Amino acid sequence: MSNSEGAIKARSEAIGEGLAAQRLSRNLTQRELAAQAGISLNTLRRLESGENVSLDTLIRVMNALGLGDRLDVLTPPADVRPVDRIRPAGVERKRASARPSPHAAPPWVWGDER
Repeated sequence: MSNSEGAIKARSEAIGEGLAAQRLSRNLTQRELAAQAGISLNTLRRLESGENVSLDTLIRVMNALGLGDRLDVLTPPADVRPVDRIRPAGVERKRASARPSPHAAPPWVWGDER
């Protein structure tokens, strides 16, 4: 995904349109949702049009729409290492153990001690 200004603006607009669709599916006006979220009407209008708003505003609106639990997918659990996400479940690497050599070499001695 590109981090260009155009790509970010398009993604912001898509999120705003999605939130507006969620609001309309619940038969809420912008004024009602803004009041439930504890934000101003103009702030909600900016969010729905894809303009820059704070993370706090997004969280408030998503909570008011009953979508706050969906924000959890944005941050993976900290206790999971990245390599654990790609390793197949149930397969754990075993450490290699040193095997005793079947033909043990005689102990080393100085050349004149033979």
